[in-house]
Amino acid sequence: MSFASCDPRAAWLMRLGDTTLVLGHRMTEWLSRAPTLEEDIALANLGLDLIGQTRLFYTRACELEGGARDETDLAYRRAEPDYRNPLLVEQPNGNFADTMARHLIFAGFATPLYQRLAASCDAETAGIATRSARETTYHLRHAGEWMIRLGDGTDESHERAQAALDDLWPYVPELFEADDLDRAVAASGFGVDPSTLRDDFDAAVDDVLARARLAKPAEPRGQRGGKAGRHSEHLGHILAELQYLQRAYPDARW
Repeated sequence: MSFASCDPRAAWLMRLGDTTLVLGHRMTEWLSRAPTLEEDIALANLGLDLIGQTRLFYTRACELEGGARDETDLAYRRAEPDYRNPLLVEQPNGNFADTMARHLIFAGFATPLYQRLAASCDAETAGIATRSARETTYHLRHAGEWMIRLGDGTDESHERAQAALDDLWPYVPELFEADDLDRAVAASGFGVDPSTLRDDFDAAVDDVLARARLAKPAEPRGQRGGKAGRHSEHLGHILAELQYLQRAYPDARW
């Protein structure tokens, strides 16, 4: 079975699903390890939101393809180069500041993306985006509040928050790079050109950084390749864990 979609709409939705799947799995790695019990529950809920978005994106992509495969095929039966998520979401959790900085960046990008996608010419996709936008708006607020607490807290928490931003900022430019697929779905009214989202991202993130007394890192050349299937060494380890049960017991039914 080929895992490349010939339908650009399906391929683009799969890209969104890959992003939320990988980040959702990363968030589940915090279960029982968060700094407080309340935050343990909060991070679990963030992960569940992301996995829920994944299922919706994948399911709609499969419908647009004609139903030859399903969400299980997309999540568990593809090789590493078939995933088209940006490199940001596969980066390790690190310490709590690293995770919150990564999530601030992701939510600052995803929230305006979903808000604009809610105007998609495809009613099903528009509905998924409307729901997802409500969730990521909360994610943005949650991550922002934590970055403010860390940045405007102790000397150590400030240093960790700033170091997290500095380490992750090279992955920001890839989020806003548009390729032929992005441009095609945007031109058709189905999807969104990510290059049009940068001003919204900057407005949201800059406000948080100012309140957190954190310096916005200089814009680097950036790390890229995820949208073309070229990933960091981390994705292979994620997929080995994520796909283990499905590969050990193929076609199992519960």
